[in-house]
This record gives sequence, C-alpha cells and structure tokens, in this order.
Amino acid sequence: MPDVKMPQLGESVTEGTIEKWLKRVGEPVAKYEPLAEVVTDKVHAEIPSDFAGVLAEILVPEGATVGVGTVICRIAEDALDTGRDEDRTAAAPGREEVLGERGRADAEDPAGGAAGMLAPAGRARYSPAVLRLAREHGIDLEKVPGTGEGGRITRKDVLAYIDRMRKDHVSEATEEAVRPAPVGEPTSAPGRPAARGIQAQDDVEVIPVSPIRRTIARRMVMSKREAPHAWTMVEVDASGLVALRERVKADFERREGVPLTYLPFFIKAAVEALKQFPTVNAAWIDDAIHVHRRIHVSIAVATDDGLQVPVIRDADRLSIAGLAHAVHDLAVRARAGRLTLADVEGGTFTVNNTGAFGSVMSQPILNAPQAAILSVEAIVKRPVVIDDMIAIRSMVNLCLSLDHRVLDGWVAGQFLRAIKERVQSYGEDTALY
Repeated sequence: MPDVKMPQLGESVTEGTIEKWLKRVGEPVAKYEPLAEVVTDKVHAEIPSDFAGVLAEILVPEGATVGVGTVICRIAEDALDTGRDEDRTAAAPGREEVLGERGRADAEDPAGGAAGMLAPAGRARYSPAVLRLAREHGIDLEKVPGTGEGGRITRKDVLAYIDRMRKDHVSEATEEAVRPAPVGEPTSAPGRPAARGIQAQDDVEVIPVSPIRRTIARRMVMSKREAPHAWTMVEVDASGLVALRERVKADFERREGVPLTYLPFFIKAAVEALKQFPTVNAAWIDDAIHVHRRIHVSIAVATDDGLQVPVIRDADRLSIAGLAHAVHDLAVRARAGRLTLADVEGGTFTVNNTGAFGSVMSQPILNAPQAAILSVEAIVKRPVVIDDMIAIRSMVNLCLSLDHRVLDGWVAGQFLRAIKERVQSYGEDTALY
C-alpha cells in the first residue's frame, strides 16, 4: 500500500501544516488529484496523489504540523476493481475532463498551477483560498460576483461578499431590536442564534487562528527569539524624488501600464548600497555567516489573509522601471492568492513599505535567516533647518533592523548612509530605464 509523504515544498522548508483534507477515507483518488491543502512558512499549496486508488488511511490530522518526508496518508491501489473503476470514473472525472478548454489553459499557467484547485464539474475554477473562505463562512460561490480576470472570483470578492452579509445581519438585528414587540410577546427571543460575528453577551469576539496566521506567529516568535535584533534609523530629504515622480508618473503609467510608486526608487537605492556593503546581504545559518553573491529582494505585501513576502530575483539587474513592473506584478498576484512557491523563495534582503500605511517609524522583525530588513516610512512635509534657515522639505525615515550576530552598528550605519545619499541624489536627471 503506497505511502504519501509530506513533500519538499521549498529549498529551506522543513515542515508543513495540513490545513484541510480534500478527500475522506474510503473515497477514490485519481492520480495527481489533490489530497490535501498544506501551509508552510512560505506558501499555500496542495499535495497531489502520486497514485490512483482509494484513500485508505489518514495519518496526520488537520491542523497538525509535520516534517518533510513524514507519511501523511496511504493509498490502496488494489482497492478498485473494474466496476469500481467505472464508478470512480463517473464520479470523479479526470482532470482534463473537468477542466475543459479554459481549465486546460489555466493549468498550463505556472502562476496559477500550484495554487489552483478544481471546483465541481461544470463550475468555475477557484483558488484554495477562495474555497477555504467559502467553506469557513458557508458561502455559495455561485452568488459571488467575480472581479478577477475573465470574471474569476478572487479572495477579495469573497471577503467583500462576507462583509455585505455581516452588514445585512447587523441591519436585520438592529431592525429586530427596535421593532416593538407585540402585546403579550416577550421582548427577547431566548434560543435565537446571534448574528455571525456578534457576541450577544460578551464584548470580545474570539477568532480561531488560521494555519497561515499561526505560521506567521511562529515565524515571528522564532525570529525574535533566535536573532538578536538591533535597530537604527536615518531621516532622508526626498524632495528631489517627490518632484521627479510628480513630473513623470502620469506619463509612466500611460506608457508602461503600471503605476510608478516610490518603492522602486528605494529598492534601487538599497540594492546599490548592498553591492557596496555585501555583508548586509547575508544570513546566519548553522552558526556561520552566509554572504549571498546575488541580490534577491523580498518585499512585504499585506493581503487580506496576512502577510506575503514574494521575491524580486536579481533586483540589482533591474532599472527603476523594471522594478516598478516587478513590484506591481508580485503585489497583484499576492493579493489574488496566485503566488507560487518559486515566487517566495530565496530572498536575501527585505524591503518593507510601511509608509503605505502612513507609518513614520517602525521596528520590523527580521525575515529570518536574513541579516537585515529595511522599512521605508511615509514621506511627509516637515520644516527642517538648512544653512541656518528653515525650509519645508519632503522627509522620509528609513529604519533598519539587523541581526547583531552578523552585523554591527558601523556597517549598518554606513549602509543606511549609502541609501540616504542615493535617495537624496534623485532628481530631474535620474534615469528610469
């Protein structure tokens, strides 16, 4: 009886959490059919079956975290006789039959292949995140309007639908509360279930922790426990950058089809500084410092489910325009739940854009085992003293958290100063290409 093991889901991933079994014991399984959804510290993924047969035994329950190579279930290949094979074929048609033309096209799309999941025959194709939300909240996806490509339903669509449902519940509950009770009828209705998300007796709503939130929590605790964090900050005059972007952003978006944000300029400055101070582009691994020769920049993208950290590979080889495209592509796919494992692997340094939330100062937690993480704060106009005169300038704080086992304050300070000088040099002559 063949075993199905927790696969290697990334070069540095050593374990995974079974989020949801997609098959029950006794159900037939086609070869390559998804068996379970798994969450790692990198990505959501599905575990396909390498065998055709019947799911004979589940060895790892939902919510359990096990190491790579652990046997999670067993498939009985010989449990299907001819007649049952026919039944199974009728009940669970092959992947090609279910997908149809559009499905085959999606399956060939590497961006959606790993994260994709089949819906029942005749229905659209939904991502695991969409299906999970639908199951958790009892949503009929046929009622959810899709705003994604080709009308595809995204995670934001489902969350918006859930939000509308909650508001409808609140409205109904409010109407019930203000509606006068008929004479002789009690003003309260014992036993009536409260609207979802509303605590009738307490002021606290308890939200179960999702696997991805649990993974983020574990990673943050591990990083703070194992890496001695130090922190430093510089303030930068970004007036030249602001003037440049204001002048070119409309034409850039019209020509390139993506917005020109401030982030690509800061990533460009950071990677040039990393080339000047390569020890910052390093990691503490197995009691040794690993200095990376290539520069792969992780960018933190806030999503509805939590935090995704996709990677811009060889970021030092890209122009500002190229970085703008890379940032836009990764952010869009992260928020649509379409990142693949390859998109989140191999980062060597992280740039965190907390300024997008209006933050002016933060102390980011290291993206372990990376040795440093840079936070770009909001650009704000402030009065500053220049040549003993007060001027109004566009200022931004750049915050750096560092692993003190790898880096000391001198290197960190020199690195930040190098970024500062580059940002302050942006102006009319800065090349975008």
